[in-house]
Amino acid sequence: MQPLRYSINITLDGCCDHREGEASEELHRHAVENLLRADALLFGRVTYEMMEAAFRAPVPAGGGPAWTEPFARTIDAAKKYVVSSTLEHVDWNAELLRGDLAEAVLELKQAPGRGLFTGGVTLPLALAELGLIDEYEFVVHPRIAGHGPTLFAGLAQRVDLRLVDRQEFGSGAVALRYEPRT
Repeated sequence: MQPLRYSINITLDGCCDHREGEASEELHRHAVENLLRADALLFGRVTYEMMEAAFRAPVPAGGGPAWTEPFARTIDAAKKYVVSSTLEHVDWNAELLRGDLAEAVLELKQAPGRGLFTGGVTLPLALAELGLIDEYEFVVHPRIAGHGPTLFAGLAQRVDLRLVDRQEFGSGAVALRYEPRT
């Protein structure tokens, strides 16, 4: 069964507002490496629409520094599955997932491949509740935001994790990779 990996940027105080992290070439390279470890991306509506607006080719003028281009090309080309009850259709190499979330994700995980990758806030909470995330990565930025949103608010039961890898970046950010304890 292929793994479902989750990655998100957060501040030291747990804020996961995408505008609070400090973007860098090094962090974008790391994000590309994460995307390349997956055969498909699994997004909720909000993350899908945010990523599409920022990275769908052609990338909007003024879309970012040149070092964001490899990430833009990689995410643009990736197969995407979108979990949404409000969207009528998707494109951008995407397919809507409808029906029972656990069944749909388990079916994707059972297909052969290198893995699935997810990000965002709302969908990963549901996936964590269902015990479907096989790897959690928190890229912790050396910043205190003083506001939310925060991760996993409302999680019914805690998820115990085991640190399996860490990577430090020149910006002071640290990627902490965990697997659920069994």
